[in-house]
Amino acid sequence: MDDTATLRARNSDFWARTAPGWVHQADRHDEIGRPMGAVALDWLRPHAGERVLDVGCGCGGTTAEIARAVAPLGSAVGLDLAEAMVATARDRFTAPGGAGPRFVAGDIETLDAVPGAPFDAVYSRMALMLLADPVAGLTTVRRSMRTGARLAATVFRDGRVNPWLSAALLGAAAHLGPLPPLPIGDEPGPFAFADPARVTRLLTAAGFTDIGIHPYDVALEAPDDPEVVTEWLIEIGPAGAAYRDAEPAVQERARAGVVRLLERFLTAGTGYRLPAGLWLITARSDGTSTQ
Repeated sequence: MDDTATLRARNSDFWARTAPGWVHQADRHDEIGRPMGAVALDWLRPHAGERVLDVGCGCGGTTAEIARAVAPLGSAVGLDLAEAMVATARDRFTAPGGAGPRFVAGDIETLDAVPGAPFDAVYSRMALMLLADPVAGLTTVRRSMRTGARLAATVFRDGRVNPWLSAALLGAAAHLGPLPPLPIGDEPGPFAFADPARVTRLLTAAGFTDIGIHPYDVALEAPDDPEVVTEWLIEIGPAGAAYRDAEPAVQERARAGVVRLLERFLTAGTGYRLPAGLWLITARSDGTSTQ
């Protein structure tokens, strides 16, 4: 396994190259991807007047939803490593006069604390598993929380309960040539937080208390439009950069490869139903928040 500095550099490079796909698919991902974070929002229940941090905010849809929940006196801050996604989030959700959520580009692993701290609550949808140094990132999160503040996050469990993820990658990869190195072991990637015992150890090391790891099975509902659905999945995944660089004919073959592997999730005339097995992670800060 590579050292932390190497993993962190690889993360930064990967998300810089992958961000254009997320920007292109921002509206679609807000709609189809919402179930992946809904259980965390339901548990967190952000309410009017609270200050809430969204870790790994992407193109801002989740932060905007939180901002509406805490308005008019509360605030929501979205943080993401990818500068292009943060710029898109600002374009999408900053109201005239600077109203609305605030978005910050930065690495949660290297910040002392997040601007706007201390927060009453922290939310994260499918991002914590992507940290190169989870203890460092989670420690920054905890330092950015007030005493007793609550954390709610979702991550994938393992590949067996998320079979469409590998289908989307394998179906496209056969046509796109070499891809970036895929994660191994506990390296940052979709299944780095699959082991709940490891997740508990990481949160404990970062200073969290009242830790809970809860399994949830949800489904992503996508339209009966194979071209649209497969391009969405390719563009937000590890094959996205190679796909955008490919000739149109190659892109078409990549989409067709994904269509074939996703057929079992499609009901003609109804749409795709993609099963997602998640962990809902809940915790509280330990009382040493930033003042």
